[in-house]
Amino acid sequence: MAHAVTAHTGAHGGHGAGHGGGHHDDHHDQESMKQFGFWLFLITDVILFGTLFATFVVLRLNTDGGPTGAELIELNGIIISTFLLLTSSFTSGVAVLEMHKGNKRGLILWLAITALLGASFIYLEVTEFIHLVHEGANIGTSAYWSAFFTLVGTHGLHVSVGLVWMVALMLQISRRGITPVTKRKVNIISLYWHFLDVVWIFVFTIVYLMGVM
Repeated sequence: MAHAVTAHTGAHGGHGAGHGGGHHDDHHDQESMKQFGFWLFLITDVILFGTLFATFVVLRLNTDGGPTGAELIELNGIIISTFLLLTSSFTSGVAVLEMHKGNKRGLILWLAITALLGASFIYLEVTEFIHLVHEGANIGTSAYWSAFFTLVGTHGLHVSVGLVWMVALMLQISRRGITPVTKRKVNIISLYWHFLDVVWIFVFTIVYLMGVM
């Protein structure tokens, strides 16, 4: 009788363990699918920016007799913006390192610094756009300026989305701590941020250095 009860209990425990393992596997599969979905998003973004860059290169001389980039764009502010964004790429990497150490406070701190640098970048970009419009260059002035505002503005919009995402993630980490879910999200936002930095290097080189100097 005792042997039968023991066997029944063992079978029940094995069933529970199997159920728990299955739940863990399902959760792991969901996380993997979410990461895969992000990579698909990144691929579509590469195609988007590739198209915008190609369009800008084709239209870069079509100013319709109006102002050119060399006449209106001030490189000093762009260099500062570039420095801020590249520095934010470094700080986002430090945030990931703090996450792997299990340092919740350090993770939030470095994400906050990254967000502050990103917000400063957006502020300078908006200031630049206001200056250009004041000088008579807007998205409808010529094909060149249409391509310029579309390309640079699309990158700025991506940075703004990343900032909102980062702030929301900081709030989630402050409430839930460092979990497998928040780890995945930190890794993804860091990768997204590095991607935007790479895109900006191309913007800085093709739009500003080649177009202005």
